[in-house]
Amino acid sequence: MKFFVDTAEVDAIAELNALGMVDGVTTNPSLIAKSGRDILEVTKEICDMVEGPVSAEVVALEADAMIAEGRKLAEIAENIAVKVPLTWDGLKACKVLSDEGKMVNVTLCFSANQALLAAKAGATFISPFIGRLDDINIDGLDLIEDIRTIYDNYGFDTQILAASIRTANHMAECAKIGADVATAPPAVIKNMANHVLTDKGLAGFLADIEKAGIKIV
Repeated sequence: MKFFVDTAEVDAIAELNALGMVDGVTTNPSLIAKSGRDILEVTKEICDMVEGPVSAEVVALEADAMIAEGRKLAEIAENIAVKVPLTWDGLKACKVLSDEGKMVNVTLCFSANQALLAAKAGATFISPFIGRLDDINIDGLDLIEDIRTIYDNYGFDTQILAASIRTANHMAECAKIGADVATAPPAVIKNMANHVLTDKGLAGFLADIEKAGIKIV
């Protein structure tokens, strides 16, 4: 499973990228606003840093305007994936932009029917939101599984990009289900390394080392 980092904080991306943990980046206007920087400037910097897709989101709601914005965003770098919402106008924009050879990430997906439409419209990525479904007492992981089944049934090339990931457990479950990509905040990705038994084992190991007076250097 590929890891995309869901942030616009360049330093956080650089840290994970140095460890080989970054296969792409997802951003949106809200994330970039938190950085306090110009949307085009920070997106270009991220694109120069990572080799994989960098999702940059349109802000328009009408198809023609989305298409115009998508073309503008795609000029930033070759690895831009234009992010559009899963609305009827968003699907229209997806079809046009994907037909032009641009990567398109269709976001805010909350049902298998929506995911099916996005695949038919030529989406490169579909972004089902796990955490937001969990918030309303619907298991978001069930949606990932449903989309995986549908896409495999018909051989769709659209990649499942699990989004709105809140926990390290979400990451493991998405990998087991077969999501192609999971995008998560840097803190969630780093938290995947944590385990109480690792901490306990390390504490015991260090105590033994200190007692024995062992030094390597």
